[in-house]
This record gives sequence, C-alpha cells and structure tokens, in this order.
Amino acid sequence: MNIETWRRYVLYILLFGAVGLLAELYLLDHYVDWRQWIPVVLLMSGTVAGVWLVLQPSRGAVRTFRILLAAYVPAGLLGVYFHFQSNVEFEQELHPNSGGLELVTESLGGAMPTLAPGAMISLGLLGILVCLQHPAAGRSAAPSSDGDAAEPAAPHN
Repeated sequence: MNIETWRRYVLYILLFGAVGLLAELYLLDHYVDWRQWIPVVLLMSGTVAGVWLVLQPSRGAVRTFRILLAAYVPAGLLGVYFHFQSNVEFEQELHPNSGGLELVTESLGGAMPTLAPGAMISLGLLGILVCLQHPAAGRSAAPSSDGDAAEPAAPHN
C-alpha cells in the first residue's frame, strides 16, 4: 500500500471523527455561549474543507484544510482550559474551603469532561499529518547548498 492510500484512509478516519464529535456536541447542547461555538464552527468548517480535499484535491484545498486543522490544536487546548476552569468554579461553590491538590483532582474529574477537548487536538494533528507533503500542495523546489534548485524528491511508495 502506498502513502497516498494511507493519507486517504487517515483523512476518512479524521472526517468520521469530526462528524461524530459534531453530533456529540449537538446532543450535549454545546452551543449555549460563544466559547462553546469554537469547536462547532471549526469542526463544521474542517469537515467541509476535508470533503473538498477528498473530492477536488488542489493547492487551495490543502492550504485551507491545513489552516483549519492546525487551528484545532489551540482550540482543543483552550477547551481543556475552559472545561477545567468551569469545574474549578463549580467545586469552589460546593466546597468553598477546598484548595490545592484536592481542588485540582476534583476539578479534573468534575462535571465538565476536562480532557474531552483533547479530541480536537488529536483531529488537528491528524489533519496536519494528512497535509504533510501532500501532492496537491505543489511544493516548490528548495535551493541546494550550491545555489541551484534541488531535484524534486521521488514519490514515496
């Protein structure tokens, strides 16, 4: 099996995961305030860009998909922060005298799944992997050490 077949399989898995995550966010009513819309908008946009990449691989499709999926990583980190912060606030309301390691431990296992936004990080990294040296991206030849343009790399099989 060649690398392009693997690339396509990873893209399909990524799209399946993005659609599943969108369905879960919808079922959880994860669209009440502006912070909850961040993953929804990114997942919807990334899914559309991924379908574009499947149907019409082009430099624009690769670039759009790469930018959107790269944004999943900081969005996922931000989501972990938001979930953790919400849990801390909730735990402090329930147990005003708690603090330190006890508060951190209780907050990590709180009502908001603290590590759930990590799924966005995983999908983002898979998207970056899909775009890595994508044939439709149209790389330009890098200059060699003697100033001449380097020969294009042979395709991977």
